[in-house]
Amino acid sequence: MTRRRRLRRAVIGGLSLVLVAGGIYTAATLLQRSEQLITEECTATVGTQRAVLATDQAANAALITAVSVRRGLPPRAASIALATAMQESKLRNIGHGDLAGPDSRGLFQQRPSQGWGTQDQVMDPIYATNAFFDALVRVPGYATLEITDAAQRVQRSAYPTAYAEHEAMGRSFASALTGETPAALNCTLRSPDAAGNTDALLTQLEAAYGNIPTTANGRTVEVDVTDSYAWSVAHWAVANAKDLSLERVDVDGKRWDRKARNGWQDAPDAGGAVAITLAAGS
Repeated sequence: MTRRRRLRRAVIGGLSLVLVAGGIYTAATLLQRSEQLITEECTATVGTQRAVLATDQAANAALITAVSVRRGLPPRAASIALATAMQESKLRNIGHGDLAGPDSRGLFQQRPSQGWGTQDQVMDPIYATNAFFDALVRVPGYATLEITDAAQRVQRSAYPTAYAEHEAMGRSFASALTGETPAALNCTLRSPDAAGNTDALLTQLEAAYGNIPTTANGRTVEVDVTDSYAWSVAHWAVANAKDLSLERVDVDGKRWDRKARNGWQDAPDAGGAVAITLAAGS
């Protein structure tokens, strides 16, 4: 082989490598950009009603609802709590009040000066939620009241009718997150930035639902509950998939797959109990 021919082959080979590398880089760049274009949000669809929350709001909604399920309260209690928290804090655990209540804090904007607890306590979402439900269940016939009326009897707000604006959202997310309506909650998410942590998932599950039967096996955590309780846990997992780096949730013959971004789909290999799969990381 002549020197010129060897040189030409070397040049062609080098150019091929450059083109392949360039193609890989372009594909990776396009994938990254397409991920950035995804709007992360959670949607509850119940019948013809559809409500949308940001992922952090949905995670707080899931926690509030899980506490109601743990306490054995009816879905109506969760609807009232979600509408209240949306009006008071936009379903965010905020550390400040307003002119009407300068010492108000937390998801429900509870005021230490009015006996709701210390500032640290009302900033704890679990404490704040239980404090709200403690007050709600003391309202006679709360489950038959209009949501805004029940909320006002607990909160005694300066704007008593404002809770009505969030009734539809409260009902939709409560119906999904209590498990009353299966396969009703979907979150559209980007790919996870890191691997999921089994201990973190188990800790959050116990904080929300108490001592429920769980089994960890590699990247999968199984929760041995059934029926509406199973759907409550499954929807809780979807609502927390962003923060906990979850990849998939299986329950009752259905599967939510983060990568597919197509909501709940039939999955013949999905059992009746809940199986939560953590992301492996990049």
